[in-house]
Amino acid sequence: MLHPFGPEIWIADGSDVTGALGFRFPTRMALVRLPDGGLWVWSPIALTPALRQEIEALGPVAHLVAPNSLHHTFLADWRDAYPSALLHAAPGLRTARADIAFTDDLSNTPPAAWAAQIAQVVVPSNTLTTEMVFFHRPSGTVLVTDLIQQMAPDRFTGWRGIVARLDLMVASRPSVPRKFRMAFTDRPAARAAIDRILEWPAEKLVIAHGTPITQDARAVIADAFGWLR
Repeated sequence: MLHPFGPEIWIADGSDVTGALGFRFPTRMALVRLPDGGLWVWSPIALTPALRQEIEALGPVAHLVAPNSLHHTFLADWRDAYPSALLHAAPGLRTARADIAFTDDLSNTPPAAWAAQIAQVVVPSNTLTTEMVFFHRPSGTVLVTDLIQQMAPDRFTGWRGIVARLDLMVASRPSVPRKFRMAFTDRPAARAAIDRILEWPAEKLVIAHGTPITQDARAVIADAFGWLR
């Protein structure tokens, strides 16, 4: 299930999850092995026995990262499976998941445990969710959860297919869905965050809802957020 995506980084696809109005979304996680051997898990998917076996062959799970307030469905299962792991919440998630005792709330400053390998930026002022975007330096990979999507054009049918096309969830190129565009209340603040992301020397891009990008990632991100200029 785990596929290498560069030095010390792997990705894995999981089962679909059902969101608002019955939309079924694909899921994807990323796993990074830190210099101390501990594993950093971004947007955990359903933890199957097969996935758990592959993960534990790589090292101990040390950090569980919920990158926004929408991607937390399987977090409690991982907490129970790896009780020694630290749980890191995107801004706003602690309120939504009062049942989980988070270690900390993420900010623009990475925790010391991964600061040398992974950079991060808060994309603020969105009423749907506050998302953390990460950059894995050794592989040149940016990790985006919901703010960029590109699902298959035939993924949704009927009225959901119409909504998905209008929303740009199934656009011809990776795009920020229109619902997220409209949800930004402070566009200058969002633009400043994207400018910080575009300073990264990104080569690759992993998105939770779409095919990973393996080249020219910075140009893809700039194009997706061109409407914010």
